[in-house]
Amino acid sequence: MAECANLLLVRGAPMLNLKAAVENYRALFCLEEVFGNRNPVELEVGCGNGGFILEKAKRNLNVNYLALEICSNVILTAMERANAEGVKNVRYLNIPAEILPCYLGEGSVRKIYLNFSTPLPEKSREKQRLTATRFLQIYRALLSDGGTIEQKTDSEPFFDYSLEQYAKNGFEVREVSRDLHRSAYACENIVTEYERNFASKGLPIYRAVAVKTNGKNSE
Repeated sequence: MAECANLLLVRGAPMLNLKAAVENYRALFCLEEVFGNRNPVELEVGCGNGGFILEKAKRNLNVNYLALEICSNVILTAMERANAEGVKNVRYLNIPAEILPCYLGEGSVRKIYLNFSTPLPEKSREKQRLTATRFLQIYRALLSDGGTIEQKTDSEPFFDYSLEQYAKNGFEVREVSRDLHRSAYACENIVTEYERNFASKGLPIYRAVAVKTNGKNSE
């Protein structure tokens, strides 16, 4: 982890109680200073081993990328890959998504990626889904006006749930595809390792873009 310190912005929660951290702790990054430029910033929540965000960063050198992953051993793999390839426009956050407001200011991000988030189908775990209301409220605050969430998943029930939550929480849903690899959006899609394995079985990938509107949240 020490060898990747140049890429790691923050590791761990500042307090044991995440709710207290969100309400009381602020150590906002100046992203212009972090990256040394004023390029737009995009964020992946749950970057896994980092293949998607790394490819994004290599294709778009005039965009800055943040990648969040709660598992330390997983994010270490992602950072090692970025270091090995000399990618300069990506930084990593080894924290829970709940405390993003502790470190990122309102309107600081223009796009958020949710790639194959764990569906958590149990009703008792609904609040832990990354498209539950409490997370969408965080994303809305972080996104600039007209900012977007781009989601991919292999779970149709989770996809349907997410579409409903976007509509309830101040987002307009666009570009809905229930078979991404056979859609008009396939040509610009960056295929993750997980996605490739799943699609090789002939199973569909679901994708949607949710745009932040000016309306207030309904919940």
